[in-house]
Amino acid sequence: MLSAGDSQRVAELMRETAAVELVPRFRNLAEGDVREKRPGDVVTVADVASEQRLAVGLAKILPGVPVVGEEAVEREPDLVDLIARPGERCWVVDPLDGTSNFAGGRDRFAMIVCLIEDRQTIAGWILDVPNDRMAMALKGQGVTLDGVAINGKATERPPKGLIGYKVRKAFERQLAPNQRRRLGELATLNCAGREYIEILTGRFDFCLYRRTKPWDHAAGALMLTEAGGRAIRFNGEPFRPADPVDSGIIAAASAEVAAEARAIFEMVEVPLLAANPPQVG
Repeated sequence: MLSAGDSQRVAELMRETAAVELVPRFRNLAEGDVREKRPGDVVTVADVASEQRLAVGLAKILPGVPVVGEEAVEREPDLVDLIARPGERCWVVDPLDGTSNFAGGRDRFAMIVCLIEDRQTIAGWILDVPNDRMAMALKGQGVTLDGVAINGKATERPPKGLIGYKVRKAFERQLAPNQRRRLGELATLNCAGREYIEILTGRFDFCLYRRTKPWDHAAGALMLTEAGGRAIRFNGEPFRPADPVDSGIIAAASAEVAAEARAIFEMVEVPLLAANPPQVG
């Protein structure tokens, strides 16, 4: 298990990396600093530099533990298989979550790090870079936001959700008025890390994603679970970072909210994912 001191070292590394590699480049990217990995999926020089700095720093905190970074997996797809290996540990890193926001000059981006051991997330960190908010969780020890312990609770109002555009449109189109009133505002920030932090603050109550890359969701799922909530797949099983990425996720800081969101989700026929999506493990 990671010590409290090591956990703080990870948080300090993330803040240092953001200050050096992300903040100076925000709204200051040169021509050629942004490229498409595939249509609609961009990467910047900030993503690459941030991941490299994080990998070096994490290797000093836990020597010998490999780093599974989003950009490294782009170059070496088999690297992601480390997450599914029984009995082993690895870091999982999203060096710049919300890259499209960052590249477009929108201040909704984050940095995410988590530690996987024996196929389970045992520690997670999310840094909301523009607002300098840090969420941290250790398995079995709770979750904090800027050092304050977070304990989720059911909301007395209809729960507000963070849902991708296509699923949100399906909800609005298919739910009968009395069903739709069971939910409050539905929105998206196009940044999973920022969305998990907004759920921890209570501004929103749940998130729902069709595709769940581990660097986007493993840390946040642990945090909401540690807050007393749930992170479940569309089939109702607990979220596991090595599950296929098309298994979906419904996550909330309250078990009651997660159950309500899933109940309403099951009333809707959501758009199909692309055929043969990439899988983890």
